[in-house]
Amino acid sequence: MRLDAYLAEYWPETSRSTWQKRVKAGQVLVNGTIEKSTKRTLSEDDEVTLDVPKPESHDEKDLPVIYQDKNVIVINKPVGVLSHSKGAMNDEFTVADFFKRFTKYNMDTNRPGIVHRLDRDTSGVMIGALNDETAKLLQKQFSSRKVKKQYVAVVDGVPEHLEAMVDMPIGRNPKKPSQFRVDPNGKSAQTLYRMMANGKKYNLVELEPMTGRTHQLRVHMAHIGTPIHGDRVYGKESDRLYLHAAALEITIPKGERKIFTAAVPPEFAAMEKK
Repeated sequence: MRLDAYLAEYWPETSRSTWQKRVKAGQVLVNGTIEKSTKRTLSEDDEVTLDVPKPESHDEKDLPVIYQDKNVIVINKPVGVLSHSKGAMNDEFTVADFFKRFTKYNMDTNRPGIVHRLDRDTSGVMIGALNDETAKLLQKQFSSRKVKKQYVAVVDGVPEHLEAMVDMPIGRNPKKPSQFRVDPNGKSAQTLYRMMANGKKYNLVELEPMTGRTHQLRVHMAHIGTPIHGDRVYGKESDRLYLHAAALEITIPKGERKIFTAAVPPEFAAMEKK
């Protein structure tokens, strides 16, 4: 039997693909020796043992809470924090790890409490659901575009207009599947931008996405010639991505419409003076 098939059969709680990653990471031993080939054929006399590191504890790590009740939790996500884990081999602290302490929703997945996400490099307002009923209410609003989002960004250069709607479809880049681009055959995408402050080299803008395409704000601003500062994918790398989710307007249980806000980081204002 192949090593990866053996592992998946005897430890079925972990997927075969995850076992393949663990083998390549040197966490599986055959007869006391690390084996990094998933295709290794085992004989009846071979002994397989595991050296899987203990997951790092995140119990002492916190995130700044903006609002919390029995149905929702709202945080100001710091830049650099993932919304949820990328997989079994990734045990870094995520928003989902934090939500797990409070929620009953999606507890059997790697996305407890998660109803939407912010990119790792984006900071700001993020809401989580604490039960199934609330999750359905929030997700329905996101999918039907009933949620109003407001972002603040620093862009390189000066947009042609002080205020405009960027209405350009977005699709995946076939040459780089992890990236997106303006594509006439892509999905409809609209972004409203407004100039907030003029600088010599960098400018502060308010962005309001009318749709929720992956990387939408970053793709649209780069396409019109003013990429978001620090965007290492669609622009030029810097100390951070200067994109912040400043406000989120949404209806929470009992029909209450709320606007949650997170102050724009001070480094954004500092960029205006450069």
